Amino acid sequence: MLDIIHVKGNTYCIDTGMTYLPFYKINETDIILLDSGWAKGERDSLDELLDANNFHVSAIINSHSHTDHAGNNAYFKEKYNCIIAMDSFAAHICSSITHLKQYYSGYSLSGVKAHYGNLVFDTDIIIRDEQKSVYINGIKFGIMQTPGHTPGHICITTPDNVAYLGDALITRDVMNGTKLPYAYILSQDLQSKTSLLNLSCKKYIIAHRGITDDIHGLVNENIEFYKGRATKVLNVIARPMTLEDIMRTIVCAWSIHIQSTYKYKVVERMLRFYLEYLLETGAVSLIVENGFLKYVQSTKKNQQ
Repeated sequence: MLDIIHVKGNTYCIDTGMTYLPFYKINETDIILLDSGWAKGERDSLDELLDANNFHVSAIINSHSHTDHAGNNAYFKEKYNCIIAMDSFAAHICSSITHLKQYYSGYSLSGVKAHYGNLVFDTDIIIRDEQKSVYINGIKFGIMQTPGHTPGHICITTPDNVAYLGDALITRDVMNGTKLPYAYILSQDLQSKTSLLNLSCKKYIIAHRGITDDIHGLVNENIEFYKGRATKVLNVIARPMTLEDIMRTIVCAWSIHIQSTYKYKVVERMLRFYLEYLLETGAVSLIVENGFLKYVQSTKKNQQ
């Protein structure tokens, strides 16, 4: 069975092996989940743990709507009739399969249904961009807007002054094992990472298995790591190259194993985000050569 870690006060987290899923105990049975986990790999074991502890999920507050964070929202909503609270962007895309298709535009509709169909559900409480707190069952949770990893990513602070950072930060272990970390809008993600330094909490929970008292050093390491990955992508562009040229080079040089169309699309999607960042910072520019769109290094690099 999965382990439960006591963090502080009424704040706990479930160690799924892949992620830490925080929850806040309202009483001995009712809990508020901060993210619901991955459906394919975690649902059965989460079900077993919740039932064994006689827990009732009264609400879910999502940091964002990726499948490893909101994959059990629909299931828990049906099972417990729980409230779901999430940012306005995520609430919109998760409201229908066609809205998900808009977000995952590189997939066919059938592909979206196959890989992301469990992300369709109704959101009860929409957290707006300007909100700094939300009340769930009369309990106040702090909200920090941290867009970048997703357009509406948020960090959540429990009444115990424990901050759940979702994927706004990654741990050193994840950095050591990740070749191309995900950031939907890298420029915003870097700004959000810097803004985390304004937090003054007793504990910090990082989704992919981190709990710490202090994040200052980790914030700086994250920023350097993501910028470093962008620079590595930039250095690959030694001549005018198409997206496919760049991806082929990176996959081979970085030993990224792709054995399915799904994995290919995931890697391609992440690579696009880094190229968009390099375009934003002026490190690369786009040209059309022989009818093909190509990336070239700018003569004057001003990458931030």
